[in-house]
Amino acid sequence: MNASVRLSVSSLRAHKRRFAGTFLAVFLGVAFLAGTLVMGDTLRASFDTMFGNATSGTDAVVRSADAITTPGESEGVREPVDTALVRTIEQAPGVAAAAPNIQGAGQLVGKNGDPIGGQGPPTLAGNWIADPELNPYRLAEGRAPEKSGEVVVNRGTAERGDLEIGDTATLRTPDPIKVTIVGLATFGGEDGMAQVTFTGMTQADAEKYLTAGPGETASIQVRAGPGTSQQELVDELTSVLPKGVEAITGQESAEENTDMISSQFLTIFTTFLLVFSGVALLVATFSIHNTFAIVVAQRTRENALLRALGASRRQVTASTLVEATAVAVTASVAGLAGGIGIAAGLQALFPAIGFPFPEGDLVLKTLSMALPLAVGVVVCLGSALLPALRAGRTAPLAALRETAVDTSGASRARAVTGVGLIALAIGITLSGVLLTPSIWLAGTGATLALAAFVVLGPVASTTAVRILGGPLDRLRGVTGGLARRNALRSPKRTATTASALMIGVAVVYLFTVFGASLKATMDQTVARSFAGDVAVSTPSFGAGGSGLSPRLADAVQRLPEVDTAVGLGRGVAEVDGKGRALTVTDPVALERTFDLGTVHGSLRHLGTDGIAITEKEAGKQGLTTGDTARLTFTDGRSETFTVRAVYGQSELAGDYVITRAAWAPHRVQDSDTLVAVSFKDGVSTDAGKAAVERVAARYGNPDVQTRDEYAQSSAGGIDMMLTLVYALLALAVLIALLGIANTLTLAIHERTRELGLLRAVGQTRPQLRAMVRWESVLVAAFGTAGGLGLGAFLGWVLVEASDGASDSAFAFAMPPVQLAVVALVGLAAGALAGLRPARRAARLDVLRAIAAE
Repeated sequence: MNASVRLSVSSLRAHKRRFAGTFLAVFLGVAFLAGTLVMGDTLRASFDTMFGNATSGTDAVVRSADAITTPGESEGVREPVDTALVRTIEQAPGVAAAAPNIQGAGQLVGKNGDPIGGQGPPTLAGNWIADPELNPYRLAEGRAPEKSGEVVVNRGTAERGDLEIGDTATLRTPDPIKVTIVGLATFGGEDGMAQVTFTGMTQADAEKYLTAGPGETASIQVRAGPGTSQQELVDELTSVLPKGVEAITGQESAEENTDMISSQFLTIFTTFLLVFSGVALLVATFSIHNTFAIVVAQRTRENALLRALGASRRQVTASTLVEATAVAVTASVAGLAGGIGIAAGLQALFPAIGFPFPEGDLVLKTLSMALPLAVGVVVCLGSALLPALRAGRTAPLAALRETAVDTSGASRARAVTGVGLIALAIGITLSGVLLTPSIWLAGTGATLALAAFVVLGPVASTTAVRILGGPLDRLRGVTGGLARRNALRSPKRTATTASALMIGVAVVYLFTVFGASLKATMDQTVARSFAGDVAVSTPSFGAGGSGLSPRLADAVQRLPEVDTAVGLGRGVAEVDGKGRALTVTDPVALERTFDLGTVHGSLRHLGTDGIAITEKEAGKQGLTTGDTARLTFTDGRSETFTVRAVYGQSELAGDYVITRAAWAPHRVQDSDTLVAVSFKDGVSTDAGKAAVERVAARYGNPDVQTRDEYAQSSAGGIDMMLTLVYALLALAVLIALLGIANTLTLAIHERTRELGLLRAVGQTRPQLRAMVRWESVLVAAFGTAGGLGLGAFLGWVLVEASDGASDSAFAFAMPPVQLAVVALVGLAAGALAGLRPARRAARLDVLRAIAAE
């Protein structure tokens, strides 16, 4: 073994450049993985600290015991509690202070007229709590609100809206109200809680604008007296609280807030990044394997001499694995350092792009350091294992041959295996997509399809390179023909090199297809369901935004240009014990403005005790027209509703519809998410839209859009998602390019004598450079073509699987422009990867090259 180590060390010293590409591939993959884990740990610890500091003075929280949670929501809606409980709580043993905590949606409008926030995180308003220990916000400048119309806002919100103390601004609650900023606040020492916006009002204003009526609050914050622990305080409160109201410790409340952020943001975000780390490492695997395969092929004569001199197969194999271990450990350790640098960079970058990263030192946990190191070493050793075993099988007689060049092709067994995998992949995928919709079956089929593409690569590379390289003979003459023949020389090598790029391109195009399909689905949904002329909405997604005033639809309806204006509000209730979202609207106007499909029963007679549901939900609940359902609202009251209509389509109208009169007794903060408007005959879209805009300006100036504009803006978040995806996948493409460049560099070393002979018989340096560059382009073209085909197939699988798992009908779209762009980028990447190897080849000394072994 000592001899194997010495040989490996000496080989690494002599051929450092051979492993540069492998080092970089491992380094980048490990750095991205380590950076993701460190960033996730740091964010969790920072939010723990921030919530802990912000709620350090709150020893108990009193709230409603039950929450109604609708599908897809992690945080339920709770019944408000009576503010009169504050007096009861203050008299309980161990209580030092108590204060109501009223919260609702409230979105400030900046000085430029644009709403602040609303793109994901909540936009909150509430009462300003006078007790500084119970208030999670700390007054940093100015004073607390003292009279109606005065507010305190968190400092980050004020900076984003270019607002200062003394400024008058509009606050959407959702009815717009004029407020004067009298103070700026911080949260846990930060300018705000991430991108959450907060506006603190007087208690009277908060009750007026954020609750259904005076005397209601979301919760009550309680501070313990000296010598009373949080748990003791909760035990004392539990004995005096009425039925349906509970008390939890301040620590439990902070943990719930952290868990909520973890489930809604951190877990999703870090999982998203880990997926791309996996893609990058998978791409790196092909590059690493190819490097060691070529190095072993080049050292066939050297290994055979070692065997002839008495080295065992085990020693030769061990020698190659020791080299791989040295590269793996060195690159992985460097990758850990790079990962810490990535996390530190993100910590500095996030505030610059509008997402304040909570302050605090980077958190380096043992698992977050050990896992990337282990993954980097395992990936590198696993990729080098087959080449190492191949090196150990070198026969001693090979020392008598010329230096070996890998000319291995595709075996019949590989072709049979690949075809079998393709057939199995198609069968499983079609079963999971068309026969019995299952995301797991579809995912298994997609994974097998990826494996089949990799296995069939060497089989397909010969035909593909001949076709793709055909025009080179005519366009570039002898230079193009030589480039094509070089790419054909080793189908297995060409396929392995191209596979790295193929996976990167496939994932890029997969998300491109999925994004285009989501946009097409939104267009289809709006075109099929929305029969109006314009839509009034607020640009927000996630928990952000305040919605639209429920009075806006009535104001628009009174315009002479308007035939029908209907607002769609949202409510929640338990329907026969299961949390469901309700659409609160005028059902008659809804039927005139939206295509609801076939309607059984009548939407005109819902009244205060009727409900309409979709056919799909009716089937799930076993209901039909005339049946009754028990609805329990967030105020704790239950009522029996009669199913008076069952309708077909639900994309925009929702699955459950009740009237505003039925919702009014149970509402909290009423708002609409959309107002759909149809114009009278003869009214042009431009004239009608202008009239609606004039009315909308009085209600916070929400967006007024045509049907096409509404569909486009509804899908606006998709472009943002794709931009992030492309930025992350650039790492995988970069690793693939390093693999191509490294393969070509090693191939040039392998073909040194051949290149010298070409130069000796008259090939010029520019021709030699062009030959190497075009060989690189051909490899990249093969990888790009395979990636586009695989990506389109995987995109179709993802869209169809989503269609089967969702209530909405998904539309499949394959954008031709983006396809062309991805193809051009892949070819350009190939040309770029070939630049350095081409320059190196052109610098070869002719006489030395001819004399080389």
